[in-house]
Amino acid sequence: MKTRLYIAIAMLLMCSFTHMAEAKSRNAHAAAHKHQLAAAKNIGLDKSTITRMVEEDIAARENAKAISAETEELLNDLLSEARSHMGKRYARGSKGPSAFDCSGFSSYVYRQFGYKLSPSSRDQYNQGEKVDRKELRKGDLVFFKGRSTKGGVGHVGIVVDADEKGNFTFIHAATSKGITISNCNEPYYAARFMGGKRVIE
Repeated sequence: MKTRLYIAIAMLLMCSFTHMAEAKSRNAHAAAHKHQLAAAKNIGLDKSTITRMVEEDIAARENAKAISAETEELLNDLLSEARSHMGKRYARGSKGPSAFDCSGFSSYVYRQFGYKLSPSSRDQYNQGEKVDRKELRKGDLVFFKGRSTKGGVGHVGIVVDADEKGNFTFIHAATSKGITISNCNEPYYAARFMGGKRVIE
């Protein structure tokens, strides 16, 4: 009799433990599912935050490039003046208007609009405000190393146009062509680019 009682109690305990295990398993699955839902919501919030940050960054970049109508007109006039010298010969140490070296050209053009730049490209590099390559706009000064890529500033030009990827064209006094417009992606200049400066805010 006692043996049967012990067997019955053992069977009841086993059933109880089985139900408890199943309930625990169900609770674990429910908890995991709840956690997954929370994680999914968090990922959604993260994507939303990232999207907002990207939009704010784009807006900030556009605002940084935005200029007043007066400044726009000034920069257009400055570039018109620069282009009016296209084809004039390069001559070392010449400051214009019949011939120019690179810094002589940039200082001459700026001087026509009341801005005094040093006659040296190295000194011009220390004037104005530093501009990130992707923030360059027309009228900014761009600087390059000299013939040796290991040296300091050796050349300067004036940005004609630029895009948000950091690509730009510039007008300058080239030793072989005189006053000309070049692209920053030309191998010679791509290997020597040093930075940009903004003189006209």
